[in-house]
Amino acid sequence: QLRLVQSGGGLVQPGGSLRLSCAAVGFTLDYYAIGWFRQAPGKEREGLSCITSSDGNTYYIDSVKGRFTISIDNAKKTVYLQMDSLKPEDTAVYYCAIDRRAGIHLDPYLYDYWGQGTQVTVSS
Repeated sequence: QLRLVQSGGGLVQPGGSLRLSCAAVGFTLDYYAIGWFRQAPGKEREGLSCITSSDGNTYYIDSVKGRFTISIDNAKKTVYLQMDSLKPEDTAVYYCAIDRRAGIHLDPYLYDYWGQGTQVTVSS
């Protein structure tokens, strides 16, 4: 059974850092694209960043560029999202997802498998 298992998240003060992990269970990440999304209460799911497992190409939306870093460890079948300089508006449930077509995009409807989500709260 193909699953994405997320870990990390929690409560952090503004300006702090967190690292989210997304581990593939039951499959490898070969030739896939992996994206990170978030959804705040009352808002639509927002794509943040994605990476292709074959060549490590990355893409970020402007609001997280320079603060968030996506990376992949193919041996561990895990994708990470390092989040620095966090702001209260970054508070949301964060999700990772797989696009088996390996496209560089953040259209959530084209992602096939999703992690369970993890809460990130940025507050003093």
